[in-house]
Amino acid sequence: FIFFSTGNLFAQDKIAFIDLNYLYNNSNIGKKITKEITNKKKNINKEFQDFQKKLNEEKKSLLAQKNILAEDEYKKKYLKLEDNLNKYNEIISKKNKELVDFQKKSKEEFTTTLKSTLESYSKTNSISMILRKENLLIGKSNLDITKEILELFNKG
Repeated sequence: FIFFSTGNLFAQDKIAFIDLNYLYNNSNIGKKITKEITNKKKNINKEFQDFQKKLNEEKKSLLAQKNILAEDEYKKKYLKLEDNLNKYNEIISKKNKELVDFQKKSKEEFTTTLKSTLESYSKTNSISMILRKENLLIGKSNLDITKEILELFNKG
């Protein structure tokens, strides 16, 4: 008897699913985050390439002066070059960590905002459960609420 009444309860519950990747890639917030991450990556890469170029020029210059400079002067300049490289590696490492932190924070903000939209939508439409499309094997297309959520998400 308990099994049958539980089955009836589940049959009355409304279930829907959403495509989170689609929402992230097509929502205003997701596009903004993606653009910011891309710009930050480009800036880091440009800085890295500029530094590499500068470092290579300094190395060439130092090697050209190797026979002219006294040995201890050459070593000083070489150690300074290595020190600059180490400092720059620390800077790049710090910037990459900041980028990872930014990505994590942005994704958390995206998720929080999306969760609020989903809660509101599920209350309004009496939906008991919203699943990720990525976790489904098969589902009727009328249960996919991705586009409706995208519209609401972009308005909010």
